[in-house]
Amino acid sequence: MPQSAHNTDQPVRYAGIFRRLGAFSYDIILLIAVLFLATAALMPITRGAIQPGNIAFLIYILLVIFLFFGWFWTHGGQTLGMRAWKIRLELDNGQNLGWPQAFLRVMLGILTFGIGMLWCLWDERYRALYDVLARTQVIRVDKIYVPPLK
Repeated sequence: MPQSAHNTDQPVRYAGIFRRLGAFSYDIILLIAVLFLATAALMPITRGAIQPGNIAFLIYILLVIFLFFGWFWTHGGQTLGMRAWKIRLELDNGQNLGWPQAFLRVMLGILTFGIGMLWCLWDERYRALYDVLARTQVIRVDKIYVPPLK
C-alpha cells in the first residue's frame, strides 16, 4: 500500500464514503452558521435586503465557502468534522494542500458534488471525482494530525 509522507511507518488507510459524508454533515452545519454570520455582516451595508440573483452576493458567499474549507485544509488538512470522524485531506503524494489546491478542490467539489461523491464507490482509494481531478485523497487517521511547525 502507498505510504503517506507524514507517517511512513504505517500503510495509508483511505476514508470511505460514509465516513466522508459523516464529516461533511458536521461541516455543513458549521458552514451554515458561518454563512449566516457572513450574511448578517452585510446587513448594515445592504440596509437589510439582498436582491435575489445578486452576483456580487453569490461571489461573496463562494469566497466565504472557499475561505472556510481552504483555511482548514491548508492548516492541518482537517475541518472540524474531519477531526471528529478522524479523517484528513492531503495531496496524492501525502503533502499538505496549499491555497491553489484548496481553491481547485472547493470549486470542483461545488461543480461535481452529487456525482463527484458517488465516484467513491468505484475508486480503489475511495476518492471522489473532485479528489481525482484535484489530485487529493482523504485518509483515515487514528489521532488528530498536528502539522509540523514551519
